[in-house]
Order: sequence, then structure tokens, then C-alpha cells
Amino acid sequence: MDENETEMDAETVVLTDDAGRKIACTVERFIEVEEQDYALLVPVDAPVEIFAWQGETDDDEEAIPVESDEEIDVLFPIAKAVLEEQNLTLKRTAVVLTVEGDLPDLEDEDEFIEITSETDEEDVEELQLLARFYRDEKEFAVYAPLDPFFILARMDANNQPRLLLPEELEKLQPLLADIEDQLFDDFDAN
Repeated sequence: MDENETEMDAETVVLTDDAGRKIACTVERFIEVEEQDYALLVPVDAPVEIFAWQGETDDDEEAIPVESDEEIDVLFPIAKAVLEEQNLTLKRTAVVLTVEGDLPDLEDEDEFIEITSETDEEDVEELQLLARFYRDEKEFAVYAPLDPFFILARMDANNQPRLLLPEELEKLQPLLADIEDQLFDDFDAN
């Protein structure tokens, strides 16, 4: 696998998904793999996730990410209203939900959670609590990742980013992991 990496100034591009949703991103790095150009992107606005809290008692509660478009469509207006109380604007963007506005400072340990990957116990994601809300007596929360959120896109003939097909992403995952580790180190140094 031939790879060449080039660092660029923060160029902004717009990525569009199959549903026509758009997300503005900065280009962190261009990468060439097997004569195909790719871009590693970071959303301009802060990415967020909605989680459902499930469990019988406080001791066995678990945060489960809401991933289905249908459920997100139902929860979106409620989450949007709750976040507006904090001067944050929730957006239904491509790839991931985002919020526009200044995220609050992380002041209390109760304001973040750690989610462990189901496939890799060493892969722990820290998330900052932005808001809680209820729907049909079920608790939900909106969290923002504390680490940068990367999107890998294929560059087309017009030099526009395109979302990867699942098989493309799977093929590039080992390369992406190495690049993400390097970029996390770069972000931590700044």
C-alpha cells in the first residue's frame, strides 16, 4: 500500500450524504493510497451524539448511543430545544449531529462519561454532557466527544470530498488508525 501524506492549511469543504444532509469540515490532511486521494476531515461545528440511558437502577444504568435515523428524527426537536437554552444550535448534518456555539467548560466529573468500544476495551471515548431530556419517561442525554472527530472522505475528479462506501472504509481502517493516533498527538501538543 503506497501512502503519501501532505499537511495543508485549514481548507474548508462541504461533505454531503445520500440523504442530502451537508456538513462543513476543515481538511486536516490529504492522503494518497494506491493512487486514490483521500482527505481526513474535522467538522467545523462540534460533533454530538444522543444517548439513551437504560437500566433498572442507577447502579446498572448504561448509556446506549441512538443510531437509527428514525429515532433521531423523533428526538431531534426535543434535543434542539434543550440545547437552545444553552445558546447551542443543534444541526442535522451528514455523518454526525453537530452543534454550533461555544460548548460549556467542563467543570464537574459528573459532566462526562467514558464509553468503551465493544470491540476494543482499550478504546475508550470520553464524552462531555451537554444536556439531558426525557421522552416517554425515558432519559436521554446529548454528549460531545472530548477528542477530535475525524471523517475520512474520498476525493473525486473535481477535488470534492465523497463519503466512503463501507467496504472502502474497512479497507482503509488500519491506515486511518495510525493517522488518527498521529493527529491526536498533534492536537494534544497544541
